Amino acid sequence: MFGKAISDLMIKPGKSPVFETPDKYGLQYEDVTFTAKDSTMLSGWLLKGGNDKVIIQSHFGVQCSRCGFTQDGKGLMKNALWTSDIHFLNQANYLVEAGYSVLMYDLRNHGNSGEGATPWVTWGQDERKDVLAAVSFISNHPEYAQASIGLLSICMGAASTTFAYGLEPEMKSNSNVKALIAVQPLTYDHFVDAMGLPGFLVNSGNVYNKSKRGVNLTGDSFLPYTREISVPTLVIQNENDPMTNLNMVNRYYNDLRVEKELLMLTLEKKRGAAYDWLGKNSEQVLEWFGKYI
Repeated sequence: MFGKAISDLMIKPGKSPVFETPDKYGLQYEDVTFTAKDSTMLSGWLLKGGNDKVIIQSHFGVQCSRCGFTQDGKGLMKNALWTSDIHFLNQANYLVEAGYSVLMYDLRNHGNSGEGATPWVTWGQDERKDVLAAVSFISNHPEYAQASIGLLSICMGAASTTFAYGLEPEMKSNSNVKALIAVQPLTYDHFVDAMGLPGFLVNSGNVYNKSKRGVNLTGDSFLPYTREISVPTLVIQNENDPMTNLNMVNRYYNDLRVEKELLMLTLEKKRGAAYDWLGKNSEQVLEWFGKYI
């Protein structure tokens, strides 16, 4: 009973509707679909900016979609992440204004995308195939085949991107990708520890994950692959984030073997504070991408 409840909280996709569209922001876009190499169908928007540079955004997991996080339907958990909805179209808007096209898509088992080989969130292990598929989609698109690509990868999106660099040779060999912004990368173990759950509950959840759902999330997760990232990387982290371990974030940053910067923010003590900040503060994002793309 306890094991299933903990597992559901951590890896069962919650309500992650696509709750708004770019029309609200006056943005030109097209609905797109593309397929990961394991045949999982992915759904997204391609927002029209310039043809020579594209940002691919990968969102966080469990209760998020391409357009962000809505409190609707979250019940007692609605304020745990943040105190209001989080709108990822805010950053898409300023990126388009700066001349970038933007691919926003739903990771497998989220939003309008299809179900993967497993219906559970794997904290980046399977979702890495979605990042690779998004990069391949843009690299083979007739309008953007020569475009420079930047990756805006948020939480599980950052984990998925890191796994992709470590486990997908096509990712490292794609010379179109020029830069990465990793927003609050987080391993499962440290997330569970930060929640302060009793050890017996954590162990029960881990046993259920492995025995009933075939998902083993214990250990270093994507961290050993950080050194495989091959493009300049900006790491963004709220130092007051209560759901992480800053030693883990520092390890991620220190293991990067590329040109890098760490932007440590001082925000409210909620994990979603940095995600909300991202849509309202364009300077550092545009500066990083503008330097390399």
